Amino acid sequence: MSTGHEARVRSYFEIVGPCYETIVAHTWHHGDPAAAARGLTVLEACRKLEDDLISLSGLRPGGRALDFGSGIGGATLHMAAFSGASFVGLSNTDWLSQRARTLAATLDLSERVAFFTTGDEDYRTLSGFPDASFDAVMFLESVCHLPDKAAFFRAVHRILRPGARVVGIDRLQRPFAEHITESQILRYMTPVNDAFCVPEHGTVASYRRMLEEAGFAVEIARDMFEGVQCFSAASPEESAHWLAYDGPAADRIREGQRVLDVAREAGVFTVGMFVARKPG
Repeated sequence: MSTGHEARVRSYFEIVGPCYETIVAHTWHHGDPAAAARGLTVLEACRKLEDDLISLSGLRPGGRALDFGSGIGGATLHMAAFSGASFVGLSNTDWLSQRARTLAATLDLSERVAFFTTGDEDYRTLSGFPDASFDAVMFLESVCHLPDKAAFFRAVHRILRPGARVVGIDRLQRPFAEHITESQILRYMTPVNDAFCVPEHGTVASYRRMLEEAGFAVEIARDMFEGVQCFSAASPEESAHWLAYDGPAADRIREGQRVLDVAREAGVFTVGMFVARKPG
């Protein structure tokens, strides 16, 4: 068991997991911006995005997929139901895995979706899985927490079958408006890194580079909020819940929401979408 950043990520989710579950239930990622603009609820926009990601992955009924950073399981279980495929969900926090298994049983999906707690640094090799053993790998705002993102993408390349895809979204930083230089961007993003246990936020370009260096052919690498501020993760009511939260670690959670809102307002926080295929 590590004592470095990965262990801090595990501890972070043990602390904030109950808050996330209380406020946003079982689905913890941004939704499709266009769906949100049409007036869909936050959950409906998230489901629309999950469905689109499955379609982009090419995953078919009977296939096998890995969801890295599956958390409390809501997105994983929806993608399994939508695709007709079986899923393995990975988290390095046992509290999350246990809650996800309970949800799978409630939805009668335990036979097709399994949730496992992985070692803190196992993401670097994914050595528990054989070569070419998955038809898709998904990630939903989880890779941002990894210190060695490049190693993760190399491991994903190994476990995917030839022709299969890795598909996901992740939290990123970017230049926006007058905030152009790295120091100007980090003025807003360093507090976000600290609050959300992220070693550093990548960019659309850095993720593309890591995927290509791992051996993938990148099909999509784009900013989901190109040219606009990224404000679709939570409704105003949910944002108010975060800022008013008074449960365990309340000060940390409220401060995290505050600095994230500041980074959103500055425009330097965004979310990217990525689709990359293993040749062959």
